[in-house]
Amino acid sequence: MSELVQGFDPVYDKDSKVLILGSFPSVKSRRVEFYYGNPQNRFWRVVCSYFGESIPESTESKREFLKRRNIALWDIVTECRIVGSQDATIKNFKVADLKTLLQNSKIGFIILNGSKAFSIFREHYTDIHTGYCKVPSTSPANTRFDEKEWKDALSRAFDPT
Repeated sequence: MSELVQGFDPVYDKDSKVLILGSFPSVKSRRVEFYYGNPQNRFWRVVCSYFGESIPESTESKREFLKRRNIALWDIVTECRIVGSQDATIKNFKVADLKTLLQNSKIGFIILNGSKAFSIFREHYTDIHTGYCKVPSTSPANTRFDEKEWKDALSRAFDPT
C-alpha cells in the first residue's frame, strides 16, 4: 500500500556548480534522513572515488564534502505516494522547484540519477537551458549500473572542455 511521504530539502549553496538530481529518497534514506542512506547504493562510492576521496561517515561530513566539491543534491520529486522504495509506484507527486535553486546558485550542469528522475525532469522542465545528462541509477536494484557512465558524466560536469 502506498503512503504519502515527504522528501528532503535540497543541499546546495550559492557556490554550487553541479546538481545531482535523483528521483525520491529510499526507505533506508528516509530512515537516516539523508540522501543515499542505503549502504548498498553506489552513489557515495562513485562520487567520492571520482574525487579520490573516501566516503564520509556522518551526514554532516557528507554535507561538507558536497559543499567543498560545489555539488548540489536534491530529488525531482519532493512529495509523493510510494510503495517502499520503488520508483515505479510513485504517484500524486509534487515536483521540485528547480528554477529557484538554479537562480540562487551557479549550477551549470545537472546529472539525472536514473530513468525516473530523467523522465520527470524532461516532462516538467522543458524550458530549462542548463546542460544535463542522464546516468544509470545508483540504486542497488539497478542491475545495469555502469560506473564509467557516471565518471564520464562527472568529468563532463566538472571539467567541461
